[in-house]
Amino acid sequence: MGERRRASVRIDGVVQGVGFRPFVYRTAHEAGVGGYVRNAGGYVDAEFEGDDETVEAVLTALRSESPPLSVVRDVDVTWTGTEGVDEFEIRDSRSGEASADGKEVPVPPDTGICEQCLADVRDPESRYHDYWATSCVDCGPRYTVVRDVPYDRSRTSMAGFPLCEGCRDRYGDPSDRRYHAQAVACSECGPELRYERDEHVVDSGHDALETASQAISNGRILGVKGAGGIHLVCDATDTAAVNELRERTGRNSKPFALMAPSLSAVESFASVGATEREELTDVRRPITVLETTADGKWLESVAPGLHTVGVMLPYSGLHHLLFGRVDGPLVMTSANRPGEPMATTGAALWNGLADVVDGALLHGREILARCDDSVVRVVDGDSRFLRRSRGWTPRALPNPAGGNGTPTVLALGPGRDVTVAVADSQRVVLSQHVGNVDGPRGVSFHRETVGRITGLSGTAPDVVACDRHPEFTTTAEAGRHADGGRDGPERVGHHHAHAAALCAEHDVERAVVVTADGTGYGPDGTIWGGEVLDTRYVEAKRVGGLAPFSLPGGDTAVTYPARILADLLDDSGVIEERLVETGAVETPDDARVVVQQAEQGINAPTTTSAGRFLDAVSVLLGVADRRGYQGEPALRLEAAASEGTARKIELPFTTEGDRRVLDTQALVSKLANTVGESPTADVAATAQDALARGLAELAIDAASERDIATVGFTGGVAYNDAIFTRLRETVTDSGLAFIGPDRVPPGDGGIAYGQAVVAAARHQPADR
Repeated sequence: MGERRRASVRIDGVVQGVGFRPFVYRTAHEAGVGGYVRNAGGYVDAEFEGDDETVEAVLTALRSESPPLSVVRDVDVTWTGTEGVDEFEIRDSRSGEASADGKEVPVPPDTGICEQCLADVRDPESRYHDYWATSCVDCGPRYTVVRDVPYDRSRTSMAGFPLCEGCRDRYGDPSDRRYHAQAVACSECGPELRYERDEHVVDSGHDALETASQAISNGRILGVKGAGGIHLVCDATDTAAVNELRERTGRNSKPFALMAPSLSAVESFASVGATEREELTDVRRPITVLETTADGKWLESVAPGLHTVGVMLPYSGLHHLLFGRVDGPLVMTSANRPGEPMATTGAALWNGLADVVDGALLHGREILARCDDSVVRVVDGDSRFLRRSRGWTPRALPNPAGGNGTPTVLALGPGRDVTVAVADSQRVVLSQHVGNVDGPRGVSFHRETVGRITGLSGTAPDVVACDRHPEFTTTAEAGRHADGGRDGPERVGHHHAHAAALCAEHDVERAVVVTADGTGYGPDGTIWGGEVLDTRYVEAKRVGGLAPFSLPGGDTAVTYPARILADLLDDSGVIEERLVETGAVETPDDARVVVQQAEQGINAPTTTSAGRFLDAVSVLLGVADRRGYQGEPALRLEAAASEGTARKIELPFTTEGDRRVLDTQALVSKLANTVGESPTADVAATAQDALARGLAELAIDAASERDIATVGFTGGVAYNDAIFTRLRETVTDSGLAFIGPDRVPPGDGGIAYGQAVVAAARHQPADR
């Protein structure tokens, strides 16, 4: 035997609520060492005493064999004098210091139900049989139920549900997978289901589930409370029910997400490749955007005019129990009014959506953090986040712009698809999806999220970052948070934030980045959206992009993209005809006024937006008339293009000031000349291909001129598979390295991450 030693250990990371203490107990007990383990204020505190080689083996296991939901960031060991302790125990938690750097949120994300718990739900002999909220240390809610750290039951929304004897035995047994699983409960001691109609409880328990299932089968629209909020639910194959849901919510054409009972059910109507399969079956259960393969009226009613549909598999016991009673896929969309956050309580549902739902399946477990479903799409063979939320929040991201002395940054996001972020010297914690924050409920949710992220991470921000747009609500909120500060908020350009986020997740200090989206406030006060940027963390310089064009009528041109053609197309007859046909104007006289606005620049702000360019082409080809939801014309264009073959056309380049640009007007004219001669699908595919090649060539030229080795692509247009693939291929064929979004949404959901990184880089200590 070797020398007897005692190690005092601090483990930082995501190590609470993930079965880490029982793992430590089992490891130490099997090794025969004495000591203890306990949760502290954001970290795990432990001591091990025994033969030095055995203690070293335990320490190695802590670093390399931790539970699947845990993330061990740091294991700090101090050797102390022995105390003659032979037994190992799990001690009660204590609060106190925060984690090592103070910014790692020690609470893990929510996950879907694990296979073992699902087996319990289905096992008539299990005490968890048919219980909707069954979970263990390897699965279930975490972030949405915790109030504070250390992560103990008394600090969660389960505090009001005392454990029954059977659950308490399992909760107290270190060898059981429900040991200190803070959300553990059964039908005897846990929150109960209830079915409500007009705010009155009609049934409870299993009867509530039966009543809800029957209502769905009968074509009713329900509110169903899940882990992070309430969904609006109906039978997806019942077109009358889906159309009624559209009528009641005013979502006339916006695609609805689906939940299907199994992978085989998904494969009956959508294409599921290897990567899509991995996403669908991941324990975090994101909504995965798939290409449809079936021709059915029900699919057209769910996702009008699109060739894709968003699908997820059941992720809670409640979902599995529902699918044991109803057939086929269900519409599962967030319960909210446009521009407002998702409802999380029965009261909010009945107060705000009583005219939408026929009933509600609710439960008594309070949702402490509203958390929408995450959404992913496979683009060019890799998964991209459309929305990073449930299942991933609050996992940290890297901060390559940080270092010793870097101030703590709070970033408040853009104007739409908002997230917030907190950054320290090493990491950035990106919040769940907040959405739009224009109304009072959105502002309230934004403030709640800031409070939650900063509170759980123990953060007092030194710097507040925001978008440059002077009219964004988040910009005003930044002023509020920075009130009293010496310099006020750090304003970060919208597209700089996009590009910096991409560089940061790949740890690239400088790259030429194509940032293509719908709208972003440029430093010159115009609307950007098709840019080629020489990007560093501290600054970004526009070195190429799309030639500017106008938006006659301003925001009205966004809703009715036919107006954009008034500047992009030189055939006034075609323009005026399309303006009237699409409802952009009422009369030919009105159409002539729009043409004059474009010619004279009256109420016609300029833009370089790739999104608006695609919208205009969509109208030109008769694919879309108006924009009913964010990105609709461009999405419909993509759907049309998926059936076509791109034809190579000569790209029209010109100069704008000191930069080379793709001439949007000349490009639209070239495309217009092929309308009627080529299939619409081919022209749509050609438009996308030309945009991708044009931006790629501009980026390649800029990178070569500046001796930059890497080109990237991000922004909302990067969700388009054909555009992304063509741009990447063009770049890599030139011999340059290429980077694309991976862990951060390329759309506005990743802006806060970029803002945090830029602000951290700009506020480094002078001696660095």
